[in-house]
Amino acid sequence: MSGPVGVRGIVRQELVARQLAEQVTEHFHATGRITGPPLRVLDVGCGQGVQAVRLARAGHLVTGLDPNPATLGAAQAALEQEPPEVRQRVSLLTGEGGDCGRWFGPGTFDVVLCHGVLMYLPEAEPMLASLARVLAHGGMLSVVVRNGDALAMRPGCAGDWAGAAAAFHGDRYTDHRGQPTRADRLEPLTRTLAEIDVPLRRWYGVRVFTEQAPEHAPPPADGRQLAQLLDAEEQAGRTDPYRAVAALLHLVGTRP
Repeated sequence: MSGPVGVRGIVRQELVARQLAEQVTEHFHATGRITGPPLRVLDVGCGQGVQAVRLARAGHLVTGLDPNPATLGAAQAALEQEPPEVRQRVSLLTGEGGDCGRWFGPGTFDVVLCHGVLMYLPEAEPMLASLARVLAHGGMLSVVVRNGDALAMRPGCAGDWAGAAAAFHGDRYTDHRGQPTRADRLEPLTRTLAEIDVPLRRWYGVRVFTEQAPEHAPPPADGRQLAQLLDAEEQAGRTDPYRAVAALLHLVGTRP
């Protein structure tokens, strides 16, 4: 399927998928839903559909939402490579996540994903509140953001001392496409999740070691080395103090 081919993109998607699968299994097993009907999933900012397709392969019903028709086209192309039983579990829609409350009723979804979206918004709270509205009781919200507490790591490790010093005093940075973006911090996001009644269940770091790789640097050609890389990143993403300096944070909240 189409999707990120650079090592940074592969690490991000693979780690988030592993972390999400772990939390879905643990949470819905505890609530008795793991053997019930398929979970209803909303993937806001679904991009090329990497996580949507993975979840559909696992048997869940996924609605992918993205404002970019070109990106949705790539997701549709990826979906067309899947067996019919996977394709029929996925619906792709053009739209903004902040408007989902107009299209879906309260409690429509068991799982809501918001991965790599908040960094392009002026603030996180309105979007998270909108997504919480469509989350069912006992549901799960998965959020991936740029880690504002680690913004100095990339310029510092690259020898950009002025950039590193500046990163301590704000939440703004420029992404790989040259677009101005915004980072979030764990503590304020934890408070926001509690305020919208989706308190934090677990958080992970994503991309501790490979953040310094060039944007399109390929992964190791040796499959065993790639597996070792992913295992090292996965362990770092769940272990203090490493996860605190990861490039991205993956927060999982659950509605009581």
